[in-house]
Amino acid sequence: MQAAIPAGLDRKETEVYRQLDPARLPRHIAIIMDGNGRWAKRRHMPRVAGHRAGVAAVRSTVETAARIGVHALTLYAFSEENWKKRPESEVDFLMRLLSRYLKAEVPTLNKNNIRLEYIGRQHELPEDVQERMEWARASTAQNTGTVLTLALNYSARSELVDAFRSMVNAASQNGGLEHLRIDEDTVAEHLYTRDLPDPDLVVRTSGEMRLSNFLLWQLAYAEIYVTPTLWPDFRGVHLLEGIAEYQKRERRYGGLNHGDSPAHAKPVKVTR
Repeated sequence: MQAAIPAGLDRKETEVYRQLDPARLPRHIAIIMDGNGRWAKRRHMPRVAGHRAGVAAVRSTVETAARIGVHALTLYAFSEENWKKRPESEVDFLMRLLSRYLKAEVPTLNKNNIRLEYIGRQHELPEDVQERMEWARASTAQNTGTVLTLALNYSARSELVDAFRSMVNAASQNGGLEHLRIDEDTVAEHLYTRDLPDPDLVVRTSGEMRLSNFLLWQLAYAEIYVTPTLWPDFRGVHLLEGIAEYQKRERRYGGLNHGDSPAHAKPVKVTR
């Protein structure tokens, strides 16, 4: 029997969704949003125009993820490296854009039952931006659907450094470093993402083939989907296409003939 089509999907999204197995959706999808600058350059526009256009891509992608029941969606919005590699005027614009986005999108997040969270060194962001972030988080805290996490001032290597520092501090408060326990579970418990499952799928837009210092620990067994679509042109249908590709694959986790669930379910063949 054909599964019900979630409300709110447009015609193109519905066509792709019909090919999916709703029981095998990735629980956590991470997206490296790339290509804003190239999108603007191709149109002979300033780079900030690409960032502004990217807001529509965020809205469409987030709403589609929520409509189909994805548990968690993490977007790489601003890296630590952006402070040094982008002109100050562009960084200032990104901070203002973030603040405006949060103010404008909270009603939509609440309408779609989406809870907002953040990862990264938030304390290094401008104080007014931190205040807006906290307001948006509190405004969506009661929602029980998709968890939308924005990676802001984020670096995977810095996350690991912070995790190790947190482990040492915890051991010191528990009687000294002789109580320090170092294993994979302990590291995971001190990561920014400790309340989330590791991503099953990571999507990179613009065709680039690298992780760019994003969730390096958590993506150890994630399926990677790269699309040539530049981020401002990315929409919910592209997310569904990435999920369709994900469902074609057989996830082995370093073993043999393992499926993508504890029961090792066979992947569903998906055609486009």
